[in-house]
This record gives sequence, C-alpha cells and structure tokens, in this order.
Amino acid sequence: MLRHVAAGIDGSPESLAAAHWAARDALRRGVALHLVHAWEWRPRPAPSVPMGVSQREWAEQTLTQASNSVRAAHPGLSIIDEPVPQPPVAALLAAAEQAELLVLGSRGLSGVAGFLVGSVSQRVVARATCPVVLVRVGESSADEHFSAPGGVSPDEISETPYRDIVLGLDTGRPCDQLIEFAFETARRCEAALRVVHVFSAPSAHTAADRLVPQSGPELLAEHEHAVVAALRPWCEKFPEVAVAETVVEGRAANELVRAASGAALAVVGRRTREARLGTHIGSVAHAVLHHAGCPVAVIPHA
Repeated sequence: MLRHVAAGIDGSPESLAAAHWAARDALRRGVALHLVHAWEWRPRPAPSVPMGVSQREWAEQTLTQASNSVRAAHPGLSIIDEPVPQPPVAALLAAAEQAELLVLGSRGLSGVAGFLVGSVSQRVVARATCPVVLVRVGESSADEHFSAPGGVSPDEISETPYRDIVLGLDTGRPCDQLIEFAFETARRCEAALRVVHVFSAPSAHTAADRLVPQSGPELLAEHEHAVVAALRPWCEKFPEVAVAETVVEGRAANELVRAASGAALAVVGRRTREARLGTHIGSVAHAVLHHAGCPVAVIPHA
C-alpha cells in the first residue's frame, strides 16, 4: 500500500472529526489517507443497523458517508476506504502496522476539556506500533490555528499561523522517536514547538548519594541545562523550527495538561513494555489523554 495515514471510522461524530484531522495531516505529509471501518457479524444486529439492510451493507454505507465528507473537504487527497470484518481492536492494530500514523476519535467529557477514552481506543493506543492521535468530537481545522484578525475564519486565510505543538520531555530518558515526531510535526505545520520538562526535587538522602542539588536555583539550572543538551541536535537538524523550553518543578501530568491548553497538538510518549497485567500507556500519557484540551499524539518507543 502507498504511504498513508490511517483513521478509524465507526459512524460517530468523533470518528468523522478524526477522519478530517487525519486528512489534513496526510496532506501535510504528502501521503494518502486510509479510512478503516471495523465491523463484526452478529446474530442480532446493533440497533443502529436499519431494518432490511445487512450488517455488511450498513458498514459500507457508514464508510462511504465518511469518505464522501472527507473528499468534499479535500478533493485533491488520495483516499482508500476499507470495511474490515474483524473486531475493532484487531482491525485497527493491523492498520497501525502499515500506517505512518493512526488517528482515532474520542468523545469530550460533557463540554469539559479532555477525552472519554473508550476501551477500544485505550487498547489500541497501548499496543499500536505507530504513533496514535486522539481527536475530540467537534475538532476542526480552525482549532489548530490562532484566531484570525477581524473575526475571519482561519480556514479562509492560509497564512494564519498554527498554534504551538507541545512536547513532554523526560531528560532522564530522552527518546529519539518522540522528539523527532514533535519536531517533524512543528516543521510541517510551520508551528512553534513548546518543550515542557517537569522535575521533582530529590530527597535529601538521594541528593547526598548522587551529589546533586536538593532544591532551588541550582537544581533548576541543572534541569534547564539537561533540556538544552537533549534538544541541541534536534534544533540543529530542524533550524526552521522555533523552540521554547519550559522547565518547572511539579507534577508532569498537571503541567502538560496546563501547557496543552490552547495548543494544536500535545505529544507524549509510551514505553513499549509489557506490564504484569498487560500493555499500558503510563500514568502521564493516561492523564494527558483524559484531560488535555487539544488532540494528543502518543508515540511508542523503547
């Protein structure tokens, strides 16, 4: 298959928002869009399936409606649509193995910033081999841009700049896949990259053992130096990307959610490891997924 971005379709408004987000990203990458609708035959069809229509026909109609909506908005985009007779998690994980990026929809929490991450999305995010982006219902291209002057929609002014891309960075375990994804995204969008590193002061015993400052300006300066060192090769590789660093003491999840307010995209990592009860996404990524007010990209890494 051609290089592509994949999006999961299930007929919901949130999956349609995900499909349009994926279409915009595919255009920026110069690749095709692959729309995947997973459906399973059941002895008793779901209530959403109309009388007199087979489950397969309903799946095809659902996919066609989403595909037509995306084609109308992006007539120059190459779109591949595929109904897959498999359980949703299996179908989406298989799609992720072939895609550069997988995009899923998620319902907002009663108007409050954040996501309602269903069991399918959570299992896919935890196991996908490619980056996964979650998009809230109602998300549009206008939300990716700063407000245009005079109340003009950003859709009508191509020069309206993108909002910042926010990257959560752990200098203790910096990851090339995570950092490169954030820089590449910022470059394609011509957006600024805001890097957030959160640390906590070590205990007096730990500080003595490791000969590190316990608190205050020296500790802050040490972490700021580590952030600059971790980003230096990437800033040299992507000189066109404007980078701003925020280094603060606190709780990583809280600070990242705060930084994601008003951003175009938040980027967090997920370590590809098996926990005792199965693969999981980690506490920070979990919190950002549930509380961030913008789309969230989860990047798997070793």
